[in-house]
Amino acid sequence: MTVALDQTLFHQTGAGLSVPFTIAGTGMYLPPAVVTNQELTRTLDTNDEWITSRTGIRERRRLAPHLATSDMCVAAAHPALEAAGVEPARLDAVIVASYTGDQPLVSTALIVKDALGAHRALSLDVTQAACASGVQAVLIAAHLLQNPSITTVLVLAADCASRITDPTDRTTAVFFGDAAAAVVLTRSDTPGAGLLSYDLGSQLSYAVEIPAGGSRLPASTATVAAGNHYLQMDGRAVWSAATTRLPESIANAARRAGVPIDRIRHFFLHQANLNILTETVAALDIPRERVPVTVDRMGNTGSAGLFTALHSAASAGSLLPGDTYVLSGIGAGFQWGTLCLRHA
Repeated sequence: MTVALDQTLFHQTGAGLSVPFTIAGTGMYLPPAVVTNQELTRTLDTNDEWITSRTGIRERRRLAPHLATSDMCVAAAHPALEAAGVEPARLDAVIVASYTGDQPLVSTALIVKDALGAHRALSLDVTQAACASGVQAVLIAAHLLQNPSITTVLVLAADCASRITDPTDRTTAVFFGDAAAAVVLTRSDTPGAGLLSYDLGSQLSYAVEIPAGGSRLPASTATVAAGNHYLQMDGRAVWSAATTRLPESIANAARRAGVPIDRIRHFFLHQANLNILTETVAALDIPRERVPVTVDRMGNTGSAGLFTALHSAASAGSLLPGDTYVLSGIGAGFQWGTLCLRHA
């Protein structure tokens, strides 16, 4: 069922998709270079207290200049595939969620697929929802797994925001870090496992954008000189949208799944800003320990953020069979979404 309401598109799956699936393995890659708040104060008009109080971020990672987003994806994929016991040649699809792909063409997912040796896999890129692209990627994977010929899907979420943020702009430079995370989704024999419900929404806004480089404002010496290829962000608009839409979306998805909020074991949320996470926790009245936090030591890692939280729980052994959990994020556009799932 699809219902349009207040410029928001909602989708419902009812009791879940017919073929159960599960997360069989997760992985993560963090570049070794750490950038602390103290280091940023050398070039920005800011201080550690200002950054920490407004973002909760104390450090973030930076990708080495000779590497690209696809390299982070490959590095995150290997431990996920190993944890799942899956050889790359067995993959039916490779989906990459990223708004910082290697280049406009060719496909970053295709680059990753080739590097892994997943030669029979379908390659898909999910880009335009920015930080919410990972939610859309898992939803696509869930539906692909309903096809009898598809049993194993690798979803990668990765962003290298350091390449598209103005290093002199305090509004954006303090927030973002580089990272990649991976999940391997496979079919399961456990009835009721997999996607229970989902909620997607959007409302057009240019509050977060990269103005140049497309058909409306093609790259030129003028656009480069004006800094129009850098990410531009209205922090107040982001705060208002995120603190409203994330709790709403999570509540909608839980209701459609028939699962009370207090019965959801894990909330894997977009790691944009610690204050946004705190506000979302308060709005939903959920225990803080059910919401893993990585933004404090990784920064806002874009589409990778909620998957770094998922990986932290999975690698610690706290994601248990039968657990109900949500994946929820909001990105530029604005686009947002929540998936409610049950672990096999």
